[in-house]
Amino acid sequence: MTKKEQIIEKLKENGCRITKQRLMLIDIILENDCSSCKEIFYKASKTDNRIGVATVYRMINALEEIGAISRKNMYRVECSDECAQSGGCEIILDDNTTYHLSPLKWNKVVQEGMKRCGYLKDQKVAGIRLQSSGIKTVKTKQTEN
Repeated sequence: MTKKEQIIEKLKENGCRITKQRLMLIDIILENDCSSCKEIFYKASKTDNRIGVATVYRMINALEEIGAISRKNMYRVECSDECAQSGGCEIILDDNTTYHLSPLKWNKVVQEGMKRCGYLKDQKVAGIRLQSSGIKTVKTKQTEN
């Protein structure tokens, strides 16, 4: 899977529509060594004069949110070729249904769960640290109320 395909997949998982302008911005960022949103906008406006600065900023924020870029790395794509396959978790339900979640989906599940339980307001989960005592599978038994 190419870096562009990985980014598109992550954006879709995060609920973003993949428009022609977004695809163009991904291409510009992948193909160039851009140091600012203005530079990305300038290059994009040469191809599509209808693109707005706000579109570029929103796209940069979306790419940063999924971990594809980092402002500290001057808008270079950080996703390696292996990133889509590495990490994540496996969830096993009591009926033996199994779900394999990518790191992005796992983060989204945790974030949504924390929001619904009242732990998050306007924050976002920046990282998850699992503390383990060497146990790989944890079975829980729910008690009926």
